[in-house]
Amino acid sequence: MAATNLFTPQPLTKSAASSLSWKQPIAPAFSLSMKRRLAAAQPRRFVVLAMENLKPTILVAEKLGEAGVKLLKEFANVDCSYNLSPEELCTKISLCDALIVRSGTKVSREVFESSGGRLKVVGRAGVGIDNVDLSAATEHGCLVVNAPTANTVAAAEHGIALLTAMARNVAQADASVKSGKWERNKYVGVSLVGKTLAVMGFGKVGSEVARRAKGLGMHVIAHDPYAPADRARAVGVELVGFDEAISKADFISLHMPLTPATNKILNDENFAKMKKGVRIVNVARGGVIDEDALLRALESGIVAQAALDVFTKEPPPADNKLVQHERVTATPHLGASTIEAQEGVAIEIAEAVVGALKGELAATAVNAPMVPAEVLTELKPYVELAEKLGRLAVQLVSGGSGVKSIKVTYASSRAPDDLDTRLLRAMITKGVIEPISDVFVNLVNADFTAKQRGLRIAEERVILDGSPENPLESIQVQIANVQSKFASAISESGDVTVEGRVKDGIPHLTKVGSFGVDVSLEGSIILCRQVDQPGMIGSVGSILGEENVNVSFMSVGRVAPRKHAIMAIGVDDEPSKETLKKIGDIPAIEEFVFLKL
Repeated sequence: MAATNLFTPQPLTKSAASSLSWKQPIAPAFSLSMKRRLAAAQPRRFVVLAMENLKPTILVAEKLGEAGVKLLKEFANVDCSYNLSPEELCTKISLCDALIVRSGTKVSREVFESSGGRLKVVGRAGVGIDNVDLSAATEHGCLVVNAPTANTVAAAEHGIALLTAMARNVAQADASVKSGKWERNKYVGVSLVGKTLAVMGFGKVGSEVARRAKGLGMHVIAHDPYAPADRARAVGVELVGFDEAISKADFISLHMPLTPATNKILNDENFAKMKKGVRIVNVARGGVIDEDALLRALESGIVAQAALDVFTKEPPPADNKLVQHERVTATPHLGASTIEAQEGVAIEIAEAVVGALKGELAATAVNAPMVPAEVLTELKPYVELAEKLGRLAVQLVSGGSGVKSIKVTYASSRAPDDLDTRLLRAMITKGVIEPISDVFVNLVNADFTAKQRGLRIAEERVILDGSPENPLESIQVQIANVQSKFASAISESGDVTVEGRVKDGIPHLTKVGSFGVDVSLEGSIILCRQVDQPGMIGSVGSILGEENVNVSFMSVGRVAPRKHAIMAIGVDDEPSKETLKKIGDIPAIEEFVFLKL
């Protein structure tokens, strides 16, 4: 068997690592036979109207900085129509090639349908794209781009402003003086020099906050599973695990995205791990804090003060107890609200939209381009397998060092030029990154997103003898230089390893570490390492049955009879913590982990 590197479509060499660049051409390289098969299924291309001496029309539906509007007008006809009703937007959109919105305009499926196929790009002037129907955009061949970087400094500065204002009771003292009082003794603050700040999320904004906090004389630690250690060291920041960060901190500054993994991550359980008198700043997303739990922590004295720019519901109700709390400083989502940031966002989104209309694929694209139907049909189950293997692998990682190096091995009987793996690699990247990020990963931005996070992906191909009827026999994902929360997932190479294949159109997990298993990747999975003895399947099955958790598949892989074994259990529902504890309390079970798909 021969191994070859698949990052580029050129002749491949064994085991070379990928060079991650978002500038890599997107069009896949196929063999001549594949090209012939796809001749009748070419994807719709962006039309470069400027080359035909026709200016495209761009509808700007919400206020955009003048510098951005000026840039747009140099290339296109620009229609600035604000406060459109959904009906008015649907009427106008059929005459437009591009649409730019902020957060107030909902770009629904009806908008894309009303465009009649003319709308080629939607630009969101900001980071979040919750108001754009991505599925509908992709189905209609419309690229969606955003502007994720221009407001970085503004958000960091606001975080520091809240940090210092909170420490010195600026807002409360201001209100007191304006009410005719002079309460110097009441508003004695705390110094920042020498205090420990935990930056939770060491991305663009978090790292800028860290730089500024270091300048204030603070000791800064950070938690982020994807932050490169060298970048942290360059700023003078120590990367630590989540529990260590929140337990050591005098101040905590939140800069993490709102994902299922971070939703209400600051809850009663985690507040209990903090120093008494900790102070918290949130300029990220409201939902990362359980607001009721924060209120309890303030009342109990665990949290001395909080400064909040974002809330679970915005605007919060007038009688919101957290907003009204004497030791809470609140601002109305002002993180990006500077003149400079607004102009920067306007320019960034204008450049992305103009680039897309010229036929360029922007690095800030958040949805996938159209894929030929024949290719997508053939690869669909393998695409699903790739993403789920990525999700499984990253959930098996523990520790504060973060994921930096991934190796993907494809086993196939196909010729190297008859199978392009960029879509599969993108889906592995999606599975690894999306669970703890608000970035949407796809074929367009996967390599760029990985590079931004210091994630290096090497691809290797094992060529098998046999019929090339199926594009792949198996996919293996290995994460190097990490610890695992499930020790049995570490293979002989010392890496967290998972492997899978497609059976009857369904993705299956076939290997964990050095143990062979066979479980359908549907629902979620419980992995148990146990002493191989009679009755284990029945014991675990009974516990799940008593809790009304349905088991879809169960598989056992072992090294030898009566030695150690790995039991993989597919479940339709998420077991409660109590149910999982019962499984862990079975004497013969040495370790276990629950993995969400």
